Amino acid sequence: MLQNNSLLAQLKQQIRDNTPRVQGVIKATDKGFGFLETDNGESYFVPPPAMKQVLHGDRVEAVLKEEGDKTSVEPDTLLEMGLQRFIARVQKRDGRLAVVPDHPSIKNALKARIKRSLDEDSIGDGDWVVARMVRHPLKPDDRAFFTQIDELVAKSADPAVPWRVTLARHALEQASPEAGNDWPLRDEGLPREDLTAEPFFTIDGEKTRDMDDALRVEARPEGGWRLTVAIADPTAYVEENHAADLEARTRAFTVYLPGQNVTMLPEILADDLCSLREGQERPVLACSLEVGTDGSLGDYRFFAATMSSKARLIYDQVSDWLEDRGDWVPSDEIGTQLQALQALTEARSAWRAEHALVFKDRPDYVFDLDDAGNVLDIRTEERRIANRMIEESMIAANACCADLLANKVGHGIFNVHRAFEPEKAEAAHEFLTAQEIEVEREALLELSHYRELKRALESRDDAWLDARLRRFQGFTSMSALPGPHFGLGLAAYATWTSPIRKYGDMVNHRLIKRVLKGEGAPAEASQALTEQLTERRRLNRMAERDVKDWLYVRYLTSAAREQQEFDAEIIDIRRGGMRVRLTANGATAFIPAPLIHSDRDKVAIDDKEGRVQVEGEERFKLGDAIRVVLTEAREETRSLVARPSA
Repeated sequence: MLQNNSLLAQLKQQIRDNTPRVQGVIKATDKGFGFLETDNGESYFVPPPAMKQVLHGDRVEAVLKEEGDKTSVEPDTLLEMGLQRFIARVQKRDGRLAVVPDHPSIKNALKARIKRSLDEDSIGDGDWVVARMVRHPLKPDDRAFFTQIDELVAKSADPAVPWRVTLARHALEQASPEAGNDWPLRDEGLPREDLTAEPFFTIDGEKTRDMDDALRVEARPEGGWRLTVAIADPTAYVEENHAADLEARTRAFTVYLPGQNVTMLPEILADDLCSLREGQERPVLACSLEVGTDGSLGDYRFFAATMSSKARLIYDQVSDWLEDRGDWVPSDEIGTQLQALQALTEARSAWRAEHALVFKDRPDYVFDLDDAGNVLDIRTEERRIANRMIEESMIAANACCADLLANKVGHGIFNVHRAFEPEKAEAAHEFLTAQEIEVEREALLELSHYRELKRALESRDDAWLDARLRRFQGFTSMSALPGPHFGLGLAAYATWTSPIRKYGDMVNHRLIKRVLKGEGAPAEASQALTEQLTERRRLNRMAERDVKDWLYVRYLTSAAREQQEFDAEIIDIRRGGMRVRLTANGATAFIPAPLIHSDRDKVAIDDKEGRVQVEGEERFKLGDAIRVVLTEAREETRSLVARPSA
């Protein structure tokens, strides 16, 4: 009777309302205790007994407790589970089934059951699975953690574990889409110009199979160049809303991982029928554009065509030849074009440096693997002249596409990048002001002013300032409507040059064809599609990073044991230490605060400013080049640990 008393319930609610409470996210430690971190940056201690009711990443409401000068919290309400769908390893002990989440901050063995549709005997100790949290101690009527195994990802001894686990973690497809062999070329009512006699050529990596761009360049008598960019045309085979189109829409991009590609389109299209192979006639969508002697873009024309590549060229061979190195020599006809394209590239680069913006060249790191997935070597590939030639050609062609779609259609799939989101612009402005850099707030939000600011900042050649400013900057997103691309310094940017690999480029191909046929524009792409493209690109990049981290650890395990030294750059500073990138191979390693100095109390880390003091003197800051020694390679967390070299 007392339990149903409304006065008692009201009293309990009053007590609850008057009890100090905080909300935040649980951060676990390997010592049994944890912290609750609020959205405004406050941190509260969570004692070990209370940590048994929560997991790292849980968002909770907790009761604030004060005993003398000690403050702690006790979580009592679950707002959002940190673990919902997750990757785990199976643990079988004495007939009991559990899973251990594959997470660097969660070591708990969680009781589990197997989904009824799975064969329990097929899942063994140490196997990799997809699991799902079904009970949580802080949920009403639940007493403990309990999970369900929904999918077997890989057996423990499978050499493909890094790839299978990573793709499963991000809910990405494990293999290229299936398809039949019947792919007729469709008559779209669009006349195709015959370019099969023209000396087009491709430049790609040595192992590239999905070649989607070919070039033809001519010097104009009046000065400057005419560049024709021919792009593979998968929409000539795949109708909108066909099963292959719907699958490509879901996948959004080809996933490129070391040693494995998972194509967006069926491989018969991506690597064969659409690939611009040497000596094979292929349908293409093309753009012929004029480039002035100063590198400025002039008139352009889009059209459908049929072409046949006359030469399959390799980046390094082309660069070697243009730099008077190596033994490879192109035909006279191709060689003349390569020299013209080099001159066009230098002109375009100069024009963009003055009127737009140019990304700093960063090397690519290439993994050489054997058939079992073991890393034989990690090579550094610099951005040489041949890479820049293709890059500048594609940027020019994509700028033309953005102009056509903006003016003739009004929408499409645009890459929009605002250097500073409005909510971060004020903080960025305050930061620059504190560095005695006088800048109007409009310079952070308006493209014309931002270009001037960016050039001024780059002239300072201050690695710390550049790295620190990136914390305020936003990411590129896909948009149905035109918008500025601050990173490139262009008023609008829409890609159409990789339709084998990007679904957004297929959408733009179809819009360009409608313009060529004089058809009215369809409804603009839905927000759901642009969000899907943006999210899939993010997941693909995370998957590539995760596989590389796994392979780095395997490759550097012996190096770590040998205490090998590396040149490195500080790329992040956190309260717990510093993250560095190894110059030799691109791997990232963490330097915990205790390894910065033997006496942790003498180390002061300012993560907001990106600076580290040791014994009162500044020792490290973001962007610094330092020497480090690898001390540990942890495969279970795919992490490298290092310390500053003495």
